[in-house]
Amino acid sequence: MTAPRLLLVRHGRTAYNAGARLQGQIDIPLDDVGRWQARTASALLVARHTPTRIVASDLSRALETAQLLGRAAGVAVETDTRLRERGFGIWEGMTGDEISARWPDEFAVWRAGGEPTGVGAETRAEVSARAGVALDEMTADLGRDETLVVVSHGSAITSMVAVLLGLDPGSHAFTGMHNVHWAELVRSAPGREPSWRLVGYNLGPTDASSDWNAGPDIRHESDQDAETRDPD
Repeated sequence: MTAPRLLLVRHGRTAYNAGARLQGQIDIPLDDVGRWQARTASALLVARHTPTRIVASDLSRALETAQLLGRAAGVAVETDTRLRERGFGIWEGMTGDEISARWPDEFAVWRAGGEPTGVGAETRAEVSARAGVALDEMTADLGRDETLVVVSHGSAITSMVAVLLGLDPGSHAFTGMHNVHWAELVRSAPGREPSWRLVGYNLGPTDASSDWNAGPDIRHESDQDAETRDPD
């Protein structure tokens, strides 16, 4: 028996990821390590799966990652703005230390799993709503032998997984996802809830994990900045 399959893939590394800067919806391209990650992970993904459709966020880091995957899979790439990263308002482009210094109370709320106010950030519920509608449309006619690949962003993907599994949009049940790693879900049997089941999370080339996370860069030790590198 087979079932429709959905892969939610995070984009490759950018200079902002390497520098622990919160990207949000700023359009940052992949860096050289990010392109290597995308090529390496794409080879592994197509060895395990046969993508039948690839849809990406229109932000260049996700789109370039998807295009490298599309070349490996022989599948054209589509874009959808609803797959963009969570917007973080005036915090975008800053490190965790910079945010904490200027907005200590709001940053503490975010670190504790709450929703910071007064900075222009989208809520997790808002991200889940826009991305959830997009996923519903994309998967409505997905055949049982088909695999949809969605290339998006770290925080957006955790919101997508939560809504697909029927969890509260503000759930912190999942860790931040590594660059060009993915979540794998399959459709549940008719009448069962939730309508999707999680097969695996943060899947990817784990045999290269030590180099994968840091690349050639010096490791950033700040606990504050860790929150902005892989936001959940």
